[in-house]
Amino acid sequence: MDLLVFKIILIAVILGVTLVVAMYSTYAERKVAAFMQDRLGPNRAGPFGILQPMADGMKMFMKEEIIPDVSNKVLFILGPCIAMTTALMTSVVIPWGPDMIFDGIRYPLQITDVNIGVLYIFGVVSIGVYGIMIGGWASNNKYSLLGAIRASSQMISYEVAMGLSIIAIIMMTGTLSLREIVEQQAGAHWNVFYQPLAFLIFIICAFAECNRTPFDLPECETELIGGYHTEYSSMKLGFYLFAEYINMFISSAIISCVFFGGYNFPFIDGLGLDQNLLSALHVIALFSKIFFFIFFFMWIRWTIPRFRYDQLMNLGWKGLLPLSMLNIIITGIAMAITGKLG
Repeated sequence: MDLLVFKIILIAVILGVTLVVAMYSTYAERKVAAFMQDRLGPNRAGPFGILQPMADGMKMFMKEEIIPDVSNKVLFILGPCIAMTTALMTSVVIPWGPDMIFDGIRYPLQITDVNIGVLYIFGVVSIGVYGIMIGGWASNNKYSLLGAIRASSQMISYEVAMGLSIIAIIMMTGTLSLREIVEQQAGAHWNVFYQPLAFLIFIICAFAECNRTPFDLPECETELIGGYHTEYSSMKLGFYLFAEYINMFISSAIISCVFFGGYNFPFIDGLGLDQNLLSALHVIALFSKIFFFIFFFMWIRWTIPRFRYDQLMNLGWKGLLPLSMLNIIITGIAMAITGKLG
């Protein structure tokens, strides 16, 4: 098989899997919420309600598409497109498993392994802010604008602490490549055991970046109706909602790769299996971790109430930012003492 053909197939598979996982995350969220509130959840569309995401998607497509007369129509359409595109772009540097071998040729289960993969992710995530800000501003609605301002200030604030938390991991591993970070965690040498504080800061910031409860202030319906997407309908609204679940899936994948060994799992390499079968088991191990963190995102949503906006900003600037800087200092001192620095 030609490597280019394999890459095209891999891109199509990853795109399809990302969309399907995001689609069924909406179903899983409602089922998790129902379980925690002693309800049944969706159970009408198909057995156990498993066709509910398809029914929701059809409803989005069939709804009337409204573009307000007073809006900036070009930017109004561009906003959800940017949000959806940036959400999908981050998956290209994630290593989904070790190489597969066909006819003596190695085929990496990663779209591209750039040596600045971590910087690429942060760069793409920072562009995603524009999708929300443009959509809220172009709506020409004060509630949408307030939601967009809240979202952009929240995401920018927490990106600082998130970026600083990952510096400690980069100091330890000496690389910005996600694949190298994963490979250095082979066995049970997961970074979460060496950097628990960095993990705690990173996952809190991930909640804020994904606008998930208790950091869903940009969509606070009690204050802002629907937040930055108040004026949106049909699939434009669907793009914004879908982008949130894609971001949750990708954030879970990044957390798994950076802190929990990615596709590595203890004892899996000692089974003596065929390389391709072993690669499949590694992929299953990675997706098991991803699904756990998706469940964790949902669990927190239906457990912790929403913060006030001043509490949210205080936590970001006065809590997480100093802690992440302190963690960098402690990591540097520990590496200097053990002789691993420089």
